[in-house]
Amino acid sequence: MRGQRNAVLNHLKSGYPITSKEAFEKYRVTRLSAIIHDLRNMGYPIHSIMVDGKTRFGDSTKYAKYILGKED
Repeated sequence: MRGQRNAVLNHLKSGYPITSKEAFEKYRVTRLSAIIHDLRNMGYPIHSIMVDGKTRFGDSTKYAKYILGKED
């Protein structure tokens, strides 16, 4: 498994959710959604939770927070 994908997977396996901002700050991942897509295709039960937030200009926005679910 590649470096950034492995870092994101280990983060999720440790029980913590991850957002695009956290992925960039911690692992320099710029396309978290692509890594999440790959991990889901590998069979990992990753769930998306949409979170309300604010942009740097104060406007309302939504962003995804990813969590690892229970494996079947």
